[in-house]
Amino acid sequence: MFIPLYDSNRLRHIRLQYVTIGLIALNAIVYLITSLSGENFTNAAVLGLGFIPSVVHNTAELDPRFVVIPEQLSYVTYAFLHADFIHLGGNMLFLWVFGDNVEDALGHIRYLIFYLLCAVAGALFQSLVAWNSQVPLIGASGAIAGVVTAYLILYPRVKVWVLAFARIPLRIPAFIPLILWVLFQVVMFAAGGEDQISWACHIGGIIAGAILVLVLRSRGVPLFAAADEDTVAPTPDQQQVAVEPAAPETPAATPRWGRGNPSGPN
Repeated sequence: MFIPLYDSNRLRHIRLQYVTIGLIALNAIVYLITSLSGENFTNAAVLGLGFIPSVVHNTAELDPRFVVIPEQLSYVTYAFLHADFIHLGGNMLFLWVFGDNVEDALGHIRYLIFYLLCAVAGALFQSLVAWNSQVPLIGASGAIAGVVTAYLILYPRVKVWVLAFARIPLRIPAFIPLILWVLFQVVMFAAGGEDQISWACHIGGIIAGAILVLVLRSRGVPLFAAADEDTVAPTPDQQQVAVEPAAPETPAATPRWGRGNPSGPN
């Protein structure tokens, strides 16, 4: 539907979005390790670290060869695995464009908690919809859905550059593409869309993001904030310049500067 490119939204409370950068780096490193280690290693990682509802709910048992972590940890670990570069790149692009300002609004630690809880919510919702599924769930989409929803609630009027239909550059208020994105996830989930995508995971992230941003945002951070350009300072031509009143004319030979005269020396 659209590809986000850039937003006109400066950081207000932090100097650097190092949690967002760290998450992107970690996802990229995990992808490089799994993709460069061969198909067998990749499959083992997906089975051992991916989220499998039937295994978590004890309706199926994972081959002991692939058990590398307690099954409950897969509520988080699945979010750092990606199927291919497109899968990784799409998620990380959304995180790069929108994550920094959400981190700015929440603070570093609360933002990390927020991100991980959105990932957990995505897996949880998927497990409720497909309780006995034996298909591993992987990808950061649940967490990214939470970030996108939080941005929509915090900064709906900020201008963003997007590629509409992957080819038409537009600079539009964030609420336009983000509301359309959220609605698209809901429609695809309701319609039982494409099997390769877990729409339920996206819905879980959206719900969690909408709730958690209200609870975790820093004190004083408003909702539905205006864009920076909506509060532009007056230009030099618009600024009002105070002009001192002219001194009353007095005979040149006998000037009288009094303390009550604002235009003369005291």
